[in-house]
Amino acid sequence: MGTAWAAKIKGDDVVTLAYMGDGATSSTDFHCALTFAAVHKVPCVFFCQNNQFAISVPFSKQTASAGIAVKAVAYGMPGIAVDGNDVLAVYRATQEAVDRARAGGGPTLIEAITYRLEGHSSSDDPTRYRDEAVAKAWAQRDPIARFRRYLELEGLVSTALDEQIQAELKSAIDAAIAQAEAGPAPGVETLFTDVYADMPAHIAEQRDEVLREQGGGSNEGAFPL
Repeated sequence: MGTAWAAKIKGDDVVTLAYMGDGATSSTDFHCALTFAAVHKVPCVFFCQNNQFAISVPFSKQTASAGIAVKAVAYGMPGIAVDGNDVLAVYRATQEAVDRARAGGGPTLIEAITYRLEGHSSSDDPTRYRDEAVAKAWAQRDPIARFRRYLELEGLVSTALDEQIQAELKSAIDAAIAQAEAGPAPGVETLFTDVYADMPAHIAEQRDEVLREQGGGSNEGAFPL
């Protein structure tokens, strides 16, 4: 919302897309941002990926409303619910919202309804809090598989071309990983120097404390990376 507001003040032809999960809609920042965005008609699109869980909290425990998109009515902006596993539907909804924002129509709230098939993180075990039968049903609607099938039916991609693309991508990713792993570890100070143009005093104090604990800047010690 802030960058969109700045763009409007400066007269820049910029639209800001703000991506969030369903859990973020339970935060105060979400409500403040939508209120300001609607009041000032800033060129912003709020895109909520509703994957049904905020870590382990199911959507039914986050809100009593039927969905996220309906909340837009209270803020005075359009709200659109779209099949988040349909690539073309998501693209169209986003394009229409961006066009509206760029034309001066203000913000839009998009809810892309989808499902998180994996855990929230590598330490998360989703089988402890969800119905695996539901997860398997959603797996049949995988957006990548659906879009690949659409491209095949339209004659835009073949099995051979798909395999070629996959091989090229894997090669590029493997090369990038090898290059990154071969390089030196970043200095601890980069945690602080790459955030602010002019470092605030309290951040500088934290940096100095970390460097003292690290013995001058290595990545071993009291604050392992």
